[in-house]
Amino acid sequence: MDDITLLVLATPTEPQLAMLEALLANTTIAAGKVPEAFERTAADADVILNWSAPLDCFEQVWQMAPRVRWVHSRSAGLDNVLFPALIKSPVPLTNGRGVFSASLGEFVIAAALFFAKGLRRMVSSQAVGLWDPFDIVDLRTQTMSIIGYGDIGRAVAERAHAMGMKVIALRRRPELSREDPFIDELFRPDEKMELLSRSDYVVLAAPLTADSRGMIAQPELEAMKPTAVLINIGRGPVVDEAALVDALKIGRIRGAALDVFDTEPLPSGHPFYRLENVLLSPHCADHTPDWKEQAMQFFLENFERFRKGEPLKNVVDKKLGY
Repeated sequence: MDDITLLVLATPTEPQLAMLEALLANTTIAAGKVPEAFERTAADADVILNWSAPLDCFEQVWQMAPRVRWVHSRSAGLDNVLFPALIKSPVPLTNGRGVFSASLGEFVIAAALFFAKGLRRMVSSQAVGLWDPFDIVDLRTQTMSIIGYGDIGRAVAERAHAMGMKVIALRRRPELSREDPFIDELFRPDEKMELLSRSDYVVLAAPLTADSRGMIAQPELEAMKPTAVLINIGRGPVVDEAALVDALKIGRIRGAALDVFDTEPLPSGHPFYRLENVLLSPHCADHTPDWKEQAMQFFLENFERFRKGEPLKNVVDKKLGY
């Protein structure tokens, strides 16, 4: 392939950008976090890597780069990446799907154990010097449901299956997972309420789309067992946050483990901070020490495929949003 011009939407001093030095000499790289940084290079750009820029910057740079043939987003979620012109364009969009799945799968198991073994109660009792025996739950007796069975959902299922849990999943196209060894039972979207009623742990790993926004609201929370726990590792707006707060306050469900929220950072004074039946992660459940390096390494591998004219990995359906 001829010379390639790559636009990197990121603060130029971010350390992971040094890994781009591995690219061949016939690659021109421009980095910046404002559209003005690309005034000289955008017209000739072949690739855009949106590493950490906000949506408005990304959209403006896109408009400046009419020759772009591939766009990659560091993140797995696309709700802060897609805009109408990109969706309509034939230019392929890839994302970081799969890079962070293992860590998120481990967070789900940690959250399940947090509630099953009463870890908050143990820590609180220890802090005040109280000997406070109580009964715990064996995860082998529990059912974990997964809503959104993509790469992250499957990583959750693999780990829950290894713990001896029964794993059930909801998927738009359940036929794609009929032979999956980690799933005991599959549900269609119109069977959501039944799935919720049978679950001890409900894991949300769905992307944020028009269909998934607010898919867990008061009716769904009322369908859950009073002993059930909601675990959200997808996107905050998939859950009606006000309805969840109400359900947690009155003990309608046992608890929630949340890594994502409607507004991030979560505002000071938000009820989630005060609720004893909430395990709150500040959207860092996948932040291993090398998560950014892993994300850049995936891009480099995909860049090599692009350079050779080979099929790209993680091409997303822009119209569906995942």
